[in-house]
Amino acid sequence: MYDFPQDLRHAQLALHQTQSEFQQYARTLRWSAEPMAGWEGDKQLHSGFRSSKPDSPWYTEEQRQQVAAYRARLLELSIQVVTHSFWQTLKGDDLFAGMQLKHVHDKTEDEAAA
Repeated sequence: MYDFPQDLRHAQLALHQTQSEFQQYARTLRWSAEPMAGWEGDKQLHSGFRSSKPDSPWYTEEQRQQVAAYRARLLELSIQVVTHSFWQTLKGDDLFAGMQLKHVHDKTEDEAAA
C-alpha cells in the first residue's frame, strides 16, 4: 500500500462522491437534453419487445446549470488527482499506484463487519 498524501486522498474521495451524486441526479433527468420526439423501435426477433422512448421536452435551465456544475467539478477534481505532484515521485511498477488510490477509501471486510 502506498502512503498517499492526504490532499490527494481527499481529492480522490471527493471525485468518487461527486461522480456518485451526478449519476444519481442524471437518473432523474429526461432522456434528452434537447427537445426530441419519442420513438418506437421495431419488434425484436423471437420476442414481442419493442424499445421505445416518450417525447422529451428538454432540460430546464436549472437542470442544464446543475449538469454543467457537476461536469465542471468532475473536471476540476480529475485534474487535481491526475496532476498531483505525488505521481512524479513514482517509477516502474509504482506507476500502478493510481489503481490503489481509487480503492484507498474502500472498507476492508473486517471494517464492514464491525
